[in-house]
Amino acid sequence: MKGSLIILSFFATGLLLGIFRWLPAEILHLNFSFYVLCALMFAVGISIGNDPNSLRQFRSLNPRFIFLPLMTVAGTFLGVVAVSFFLKNRSMTDCLSVGAGFGYYSLSSILITQYKGVELGTIALLSNIFREVITLLLAPWMVKYFGKLSPISAGGATTMDTTFPVIVRNSGKDYSILSIYHGLVMDLSVPFFVTFFCSL
Repeated sequence: MKGSLIILSFFATGLLLGIFRWLPAEILHLNFSFYVLCALMFAVGISIGNDPNSLRQFRSLNPRFIFLPLMTVAGTFLGVVAVSFFLKNRSMTDCLSVGAGFGYYSLSSILITQYKGVELGTIALLSNIFREVITLLLAPWMVKYFGKLSPISAGGATTMDTTFPVIVRNSGKDYSILSIYHGLVMDLSVPFFVTFFCSL
């Protein structure tokens, strides 16, 4: 929750600086998003490469859980397609681009801004932050009514970092390895799916 509020505060600060033109015009015209995207991809690579236990944890997973990220992707896209019928001013590919962030608001919003513009990038940022916050707040309820895997799928790409403690607390320590694996696979899928749908 704290991390989401920090991200939102940075977003609000940037929004105010842009609206009121409190920064020099030369800075406003620089393509910050490209450099931030490069830094984010670099950070993702470090986080994956820096975990020596990734392969060992993966091997210890129950084989039937290997496909959980696939089910998360399918469920997310089915939900997005259903909602897109009610959003007359947005194409289905725009909606799928936003949904393909899977909660990874920083990376997906930058990619979508690059391809589709600031408006859809902002929608992606808020949509994916909401996904994370909903998982953080409703994880106990999800476990109670939908089972211990539900907060992992709901968390999307955040299950190896921000929502990980909540998942372990509510689903149990036995699901910690699965949560990390799920988050890792979802993290890696975000650039692929977002760029794919943005390019359609």
